Amino acid sequence: MKGNIRKAVKSDLAFDIFANGLGIIIVMVVLIPLIFVVAASFSDPDLVIRGEVLLFPKGFTVDAYVKVFENKDIWRGFRNSCFYTVCGTAFSVILTVLAAYPLSRKNLRGRNLFMMAILFTMYFNGGMIPTYLQVKNLGLYNTIWALMIPAAISTYNLIVAKTFFENSIPGELYESAYLDGCGNIRMLTSIVLPLSKAIMAVLVLYYAVDIWNAYFDALIYIRNDALHPLQIILRNILLLGQTEQMGTNDVGMAEKIKMAEAIKYSAIIVSSLPMLIIYPFVQKYFVKGVMIGAVKG
Repeated sequence: MKGNIRKAVKSDLAFDIFANGLGIIIVMVVLIPLIFVVAASFSDPDLVIRGEVLLFPKGFTVDAYVKVFENKDIWRGFRNSCFYTVCGTAFSVILTVLAAYPLSRKNLRGRNLFMMAILFTMYFNGGMIPTYLQVKNLGLYNTIWALMIPAAISTYNLIVAKTFFENSIPGELYESAYLDGCGNIRMLTSIVLPLSKAIMAVLVLYYAVDIWNAYFDALIYIRNDALHPLQIILRNILLLGQTEQMGTNDVGMAEKIKMAEAIKYSAIIVSSLPMLIIYPFVQKYFVKGVMIGAVKG
């Protein structure tokens, strides 16, 4: 008996060591590049190019940030991204809740058929060209709606919200409310949503991060520079070499290239800050909402 207990303890200890070691490796894989980008954004470009910067800034300077904040395109893109994220997240969360709530009710006729149709879209779609033609035919091309309507509802988020409503709202609560004369709309707004803060925080975070980081839809559907989100501006900076244009005209090409290297890192930090700031405010609901919404029973 004691031998079995010792084996179980050793097995649990080995698993804990393995799990903690794997977790530390994953954290380091994610954290080290982020720390490097932060350090490089505050370092002398010469030292960054020579590979002398790793985890701590060397030759501390904020010139790259000054150039970033002086650039009007970045400010315009930042403003557009904030608008798309706030409005798009609100639009997506509202539609997701309005779809997930009725699908969570077992008395909905054809519920399984609706779920099969929704799940089908999770694995199959019409493709980029048909979607582009549809967006253009609907008159959404080169408008802000092209970034909000086509991807308004995520199937995965819809399933998570539906499962949360099914498992977290007692059926007796529905019955009691109906006996008191409560309709579906009143039920949703006055009972279900106040009890669903966790899943609402998860939906807001998921949609906000997706919309903030999205650039491909804007790349396809938006041709007006005034409507470009920050991620398109950042893409141009990182891939198309437009950082050289952000340097001053009274310096040589070598200095512009060095400044461009520093601007790349500072632009990444500037574009990542909003999501890093928002996350702590919803983190306490995040784990609870994901676990309840993703696991049945």
